[in-house]
Amino acid sequence: MKIISTKGLYNMRPVSGSAEWYWCCDYVSGDLYEAEELYQDGHPIKQNRLLFLHYPDGHTVEPIVAHEGQYFGAPGFENGRLQILMADFPAGKIYVFQYNPTPEQLTLRAELSRSAIKDCYNLMFQQSPLMLVRHSFEKRLQFLWPETAEFEIGNTETFYSREGDNLYFTRWFEDPDYREETVIRRWPTGEIAEVIPGTLMEFPDGQRWVLQ
Repeated sequence: MKIISTKGLYNMRPVSGSAEWYWCCDYVSGDLYEAEELYQDGHPIKQNRLLFLHYPDGHTVEPIVAHEGQYFGAPGFENGRLQILMADFPAGKIYVFQYNPTPEQLTLRAELSRSAIKDCYNLMFQQSPLMLVRHSFEKRLQFLWPETAEFEIGNTETFYSREGDNLYFTRWFEDPDYREETVIRRWPTGEIAEVIPGTLMEFPDGQRWVLQ
């Protein structure tokens, strides 16, 4: 049995797109959207921590130590490198950092103005390739980086990934029995190209299966 020091962070989850890396944040001010709301209401924002755990060796790393007013969202993974999403509320910025484990190197990939988005609700990384997207309350999907696009989606529709000009979604129905469909839309308009009955499953190596 291995004993791994995680400095108080225990609820590890797989990093999307990786079969080796796990991550955990503390939530001293809630999730990213809740922290943003607190800041907008005039409350001080205590920064959270982001820790990564590598399997199977148990190596842990905390690539960025945030400062007051800065807050991490869920990370991503691309080309063997960890991708870090951080908001700096006082600076009005959204940052995308890349951490290369071997050799250890941290680089800034993108700096976005916070004014470019309405809020941080469902602001997250998606793949593939790595994208920063936002699912709005109004059921609009925004692609913010590295390319931009925006279109409406269905009330029960969730975006999963991109492959070339194909965008993969799932949507559910209760009519009256529960069922799901896989929806393929076209980039960048969001036009529906194909609907396949069944539940979409995606794997770390990029394979997509539809369970019917």
